[in-house]
Amino acid sequence: MFDHFVWSVVVVPPLIVLAMRLLADRLPPSGAAVTMAWSAVAVGVASMTNLTVFALKAIAEIPAVGRTFGWSGRVVADDTAYVSWVPWLSAALLGAALVSVVRRWRQHREALRLGQVALPDGSQLLVVSDPTAQAFAVPGRPGHIVVTTGMRQLLTDRQFDALLAHEHAHLAARHHRLIRLAELAAAMHPALWWVARQVDYLVERAADEQAAVEVGSRRSVAQAIGVAALAASGRPDTPYGLHAVSSGGVVPRRVAQLLNPQATVRSRLLRVLPVSLALASVIWTGEAIYDLCELLNAARPGR
Repeated sequence: MFDHFVWSVVVVPPLIVLAMRLLADRLPPSGAAVTMAWSAVAVGVASMTNLTVFALKAIAEIPAVGRTFGWSGRVVADDTAYVSWVPWLSAALLGAALVSVVRRWRQHREALRLGQVALPDGSQLLVVSDPTAQAFAVPGRPGHIVVTTGMRQLLTDRQFDALLAHEHAHLAARHHRLIRLAELAAAMHPALWWVARQVDYLVERAADEQAAVEVGSRRSVAQAIGVAALAASGRPDTPYGLHAVSSGGVVPRRVAQLLNPQATVRSRLLRVLPVSLALASVIWTGEAIYDLCELLNAARPGR
């Protein structure tokens, strides 16, 4: 069974990060974000499931548990006697992952709850009197856009239209769901942390591209992002929302892509690598569950 642990918990998560690094800028941002988020979730779930299998094996090794359910704890333990520490390490890692996932899920739910406000006449735009330069989309049913007066004063009408188009693109594509999936995957396995950051960058790029189409000017979108980034520099982000100015030093990359767009390959074949790795991890996890059942059956007296 140890090979299942090695493949799904140790090997695949960093391997899929490497594959995504190679492919991220070669695919259209919207498609790349979807592929990355769902592949990362599949890998994260497979990792946690393998940890669960080994945690159950650790429990099954306890003599009292074996006597209760009618199997030999010694036979169960002997299956991985050469790495006897793995089942118990898996139990500890599983506990840490569960705490991380629950905490992240609650943070997302609380963030969405805090962002909900009632707007008059079904409007999606809320202008807040605040000298701080902020602009972000708050997802919901319906979602809405928040812009401070400080941000509005900095932008020309055309730049403001570009900013609104960017935020509307977030709401229309429900980008918050992809971000949530990627962050939950990162909570499941720390190696997937980079994927969450990359998905955040890609949804911003996707919104940039959609905004450029709507306003008919890539330069206006790039200028709006640049002005907003300079104005918001050094200021803390709000705890919720999808920002036109994302953190992590990616604004220059976004502006460069708008002003000098790089060619992307609209081919599903490029998505095969991360998807295949994720699928292989899921299948291998199914094998781990089957092997545990077989082991417990073989550990019963008379087998």
